[in-house]
Amino acid sequence: MPTRLATVTAPGVGAGPPDGEHLEAIVEHLVEQVLAGPLSVNYLELDGEAQEVVLDLKVGGVRCLLTRMAPRPERPHVVLSPREQEISRMVAKGYPNKTIAAVLDISSWTVSTYLRRIFAKLGVSSRAAMVARLLEGGILKGGPTMGLTDRPHLR
Repeated sequence: MPTRLATVTAPGVGAGPPDGEHLEAIVEHLVEQVLAGPLSVNYLELDGEAQEVVLDLKVGGVRCLLTRMAPRPERPHVVLSPREQEISRMVAKGYPNKTIAAVLDISSWTVSTYLRRIFAKLGVSSRAAMVARLLEGGILKGGPTMGLTDRPHLR
C-alpha cells in the first residue's frame, strides 16, 4: 500500500545529514509529529506482517519511518500431565508409538490418544510441530542432538 511521505525541516536542521547537536532537535520534532496524530492511516508490510505507519517523514535529509506492530497474541501456558510429558520426551527422542507403548507398558492406541490430546493442547498437527512448540515454550529441554545416544534398550 502506498505511504505518504512528508518533507519537513526540524528547527535548526539544514538539508544535510544531521550531526550530533541536531539529533535532539530532530527527535523533538518527530515526537511533536507523532503527538499531532497521523494525517492518514497507512500500512506497510515488513517481514510478512502488516504494520501501521505512525510517522513517515524526511527530516534533514534523513527518512524517518516509525511503525507500530500489532501485538502478538500470547500463547496460553500449556500444562501437560506427567504422562503427557513423558510421552512428549520420548517423541522428541524419536521413538515410534510402538516403542513408547512397550516402554511405558500401555497400548499403542493409548499413546495415540495421548498424542492427540497433546496436539490439541498445543494447537499443532504433527509430532515435529509438537516438539518445536514444547522446545519454544521451555517445556522440553534439549537441542537438535537430544536423544541420539540415550535411547532405552528393549528386550
